Amino acid sequence: MTDIDEAIDDVRDAATDFLNSEGRSASHVVAGIIITAGFALLASGIASGALRPKRSLKRFRNRDLPITEKPQGAFSLILPAVFSATTLSAVRVWNAPPARERTAALGLWVAAQTVNAVWLGLRPASMWKQVFAAMSSAGLAAAFAHEARKLNEGAGKMAAPTGAGVRVGNYIHRKASQVGERFRTLH
Repeated sequence: MTDIDEAIDDVRDAATDFLNSEGRSASHVVAGIIITAGFALLASGIASGALRPKRSLKRFRNRDLPITEKPQGAFSLILPAVFSATTLSAVRVWNAPPARERTAALGLWVAAQTVNAVWLGLRPASMWKQVFAAMSSAGLAAAFAHEARKLNEGAGKMAAPTGAGVRVGNYIHRKASQVGERFRTLH
């Protein structure tokens, strides 16, 4: 085998491992990616533009305005990332062997994505609505992560509400430290 063939095999093995697609047909994997990414993009589209918060003079006077606004400029590109970690996890769950747990996990994922999109779109203003929004989003995310972990440990770790963020932060910190060590000078 040539170096190129070995590299292609390594990429295929890494993709199979990452997507949890061992023993699955390419059409099944592609269908899962299309369905989960399409649903996540639809949900983020709803959240970013379809729903508008109610604004009135009375709410303005009472300072009862949403604490979040629709992202502008470069930040508007970040909104789809809100859905990305659980979307990757959902692809791994999709590729798990057919089981009742898989159906339950995918149902929780759809519910979590929908609830997140609705809350992001509505941008609740009152403290109680914000608490309810946070609790419902976190609860559904935790329930999905729990069910996903039953099927595939990696999927559960990706979907954990804080685990993915901590993992990404630690990765960035490690890379920044490595770069810093290479270019550190003694003056």
